[in-house]
Amino acid sequence: MTAQSLKDQGVLITGGGSGIGLATARLLLAQGARVVISGRDQEKLWSALASLGHGGRAFAVAGDASNPEDAARIESTATKHLGHIDLLVANAGANIKDRTLKDLSPERWKTMLDSNLNAAFHMLQTVLPGMRQRKNGLVVVINSIAGKRGNPLGGPAYVAAKFALHGLITAAAVEEKPNGIRFCSIYPGEVNTPILEARPNPVTEQHKLGILQPEDVAQAVLFVANLPPRASVPELVITPTSYAFI
Repeated sequence: MTAQSLKDQGVLITGGGSGIGLATARLLLAQGARVVISGRDQEKLWSALASLGHGGRAFAVAGDASNPEDAARIESTATKHLGHIDLLVANAGANIKDRTLKDLSPERWKTMLDSNLNAAFHMLQTVLPGMRQRKNGLVVVINSIAGKRGNPLGGPAYVAAKFALHGLITAAAVEEKPNGIRFCSIYPGEVNTPILEARPNPVTEQHKLGILQPEDVAQAVLFVANLPPRASVPELVITPTSYAFI
């Protein structure tokens, strides 16, 4: 199966206004897919859409996927543009500067769960019914290496949300297998995206050049998306070569 298998496939990407989401949109469009990007920042989203050079095959819808009403509107608008959603790339996520346990207020804790767990849950609840009806679909979730190991760098709330996301997708994959829906969780190490701006300590330009770039993770999404329905990649870990561990 070649990359041309994505021609005219309908793709919805959350967190599509920058970073991994935008890089994935650009790559999948180049393979002939039709793409809807979504995100909370409307101005950033429209700017991202304009940068894609999409030839009428890319669309944008602003909304906060952690809000169930917004998630439903994102899905319905995407379906109007695409006809149906063949691939959901659940990429929305965020972190905060004040991320240590002593700095976590109930509000900050909830923000982390909303951005990194609940947004994916609400999008699944809106997208999966259509996939079940067609007995076909692929969900690629951009998790984090923090969803595999409790590294203090991410902070307890971020790590907890990413671990929970791992559990959600593992359980969903088992439930939806009879419906022909495949799931893949991708666990990137450090990636040069705007989330680095929320680090407690500034990240140098040299450091950014030595870690993963958004296009690297986008290539991983493309690899999974190009596999035939008989093949499934439940989990994929991708890290900077400089990491001393996998």
